[in-house]
Amino acid sequence: MNEITTFRPNLPDTAGRAEGDTLPHNIEAEQQLLGVILTNNEVYDRISSIVKAEHFFDPVHCRIFEIASARILKNALASPVTLKAFLEDDEGLRQLGGPAYLARLAGAAISAFAARDYAQMIYDLAVRRELIALGRDISAKAAKVDVASEPKEQIVEAEQRLYKLGEQGHAERGFQSFLKAVTDAVNVANAAYQRDGGLAGISTGLVDLDKKLGGLHPSDLLILAGRPSMGKTSLATNIAFNIAKAYKRGRTHDGHDGAVEGGVVGFFSLEMSAEQLAARILSEASEVPSEQIRRGDMTEAEFRRFVEAAKSLEACPLYIDDTPALPISQVAARARRLKRTHGLDVLMVDYLQLLKGTGKNDNRVNEVSEITQGLKAIAKELNIPVVALSQLSRQVESREDKRPQLSDLRESGSIEQDADVVMFVYRDEYYKEREKPGDHDLEAMAKWQAIMEQVHGKAEVVIGKQRHGPIGTVELSFEGRFTRFGNLVKPWQQDGGRY
Repeated sequence: MNEITTFRPNLPDTAGRAEGDTLPHNIEAEQQLLGVILTNNEVYDRISSIVKAEHFFDPVHCRIFEIASARILKNALASPVTLKAFLEDDEGLRQLGGPAYLARLAGAAISAFAARDYAQMIYDLAVRRELIALGRDISAKAAKVDVASEPKEQIVEAEQRLYKLGEQGHAERGFQSFLKAVTDAVNVANAAYQRDGGLAGISTGLVDLDKKLGGLHPSDLLILAGRPSMGKTSLATNIAFNIAKAYKRGRTHDGHDGAVEGGVVGFFSLEMSAEQLAARILSEASEVPSEQIRRGDMTEAEFRRFVEAAKSLEACPLYIDDTPALPISQVAARARRLKRTHGLDVLMVDYLQLLKGTGKNDNRVNEVSEITQGLKAIAKELNIPVVALSQLSRQVESREDKRPQLSDLRESGSIEQDADVVMFVYRDEYYKEREKPGDHDLEAMAKWQAIMEQVHGKAEVVIGKQRHGPIGTVELSFEGRFTRFGNLVKPWQQDGGRY
C-alpha cells in the first residue's frame, strides 16, 4: 500500500476512523493543504484545477474543502473563524475536537510553495482508490451472471471508465493566455516550415491534395463522399496505406515521442472484410489487378510480386477492424484502446451511414447527427484527424452535371455542419462509359472515343467545404485495375520534368 503514516503530534490522525482504512491515503497531506488554504485563500487558485472536494479521503476534510471553496469562489473569506458557523453541528468535526480543529489546521500550515505538491499527492491517491473501486466493480459485475449484461458490453464499459479515469486532469483546460496560444501557433507553423513540402498536417501521399488541404490536421473531421463505384474506399485505403507506409517514429516538434513522418492508422471497415481490404492494398502495392488476386489467376512473376509486397507490408502500422454495424460508442472505445496500446495518428471510417447511434433516436437524421458529433468528439479527444466516408443521395444521377455538391450529402445538415472538410470523389469516366453509342453511329462513336481519351484514368476530388483553407478541385490519376489513385502528371511535366 502507498499509505503514508507521517505523524504530527499537534494534529489528530483521523485515518483510523475510516472503514476503508487499507485504501491508499495521506491524511497528513490533506491536513497540510487545508491549513494553508485557511491561512492564505489565494493558494486555492493554484490548486483548484488539480484537486476537488471528492479527492479527499477523510469525509470531514472533504466537507471543510467544499465549504472553503464555495466561500472563496464568492470572494468571501474562508478562515477557521468564518467556517466555524457552517461546521458547528458537524458530527465528524465534533469527534476531532470541534471548531478548534480548524484553528489547529491553520496553525500547523506549511509554506504556500508546497501546496501544489500536496494537492497532486492527494489527487494521485484518489485516482488509486478509484482504480481499486473500479477493479472491484468489474469483478463484482463479472461474477454476477445477468442476461441483460453481456460480457462484451462490460468490457466496453470498463474500458470507457478506465480511459475517462486516465484522462482526468487533461480535459479541463480552461482559459489560456494569448501568449501561449500564439506560441502554439508558431510551433505548428515551424513544424510545417521544417517539413518537406511545408505541410502542417500528415501527408496523404497525394501531392496536389496535400497542397489544397495542408495535410490531415489533428482534431479535424474530414468527410469523403461519393456515389457507389466512384472509388471512395479505394481513395481511403490509398491514403491509409500511404500514411502507414511513410511511418517514422522519433522526437516531435513539441518534444514528445511520436510519429515524425506518416503515422499509425486505424481503419474501421464496416462494409468490406479485413481480408478484402488487405487484398486491395496488396493489389496497389504489387501492381497485380485485384480481380486476378480474387480469382487466383496470376502468373508466377505476379504471384512473386504479390508475396514480396505482402512481406514488405508486414511491419506497416495499419490496423483494421471489420466488425459490422458498430455503435459510435464502440468506435470511440476501440479507438481509445488502439491509441493506448499501439498509438493512433489517423482514424478512417468506411462508411458513416453503416454506424449505429445509441438507439435513443427514432429519427434517422438525428441518429446521423449523433454519429457525426461522436466522430468529431473522437477527433478532438484523441487529437487526431478522423476521415469518415459517406454515401451521396441519388439526386446526383438526375442532373446533367453529375459533379456532387454539399446538398447531395444524405442527411446533409448534420454532416455538413460538423465536418471541418467535405470532399467528393468524382470520376467522369464512369458516367461517360455508360453513354457509349451504338456501333452503327460512326460520328457519335468517334466523338465518344475522343471524350473517353480525355477522361480515361482521371479522377477529381472536389473540396466542397474547408474550414481552414480554400475549396476547389484536385485532379488525380486513377488505375482501376489496381484500385489506385495517384498524382496526375500535368502536360508540362511530361518531358522529363520532375513531379
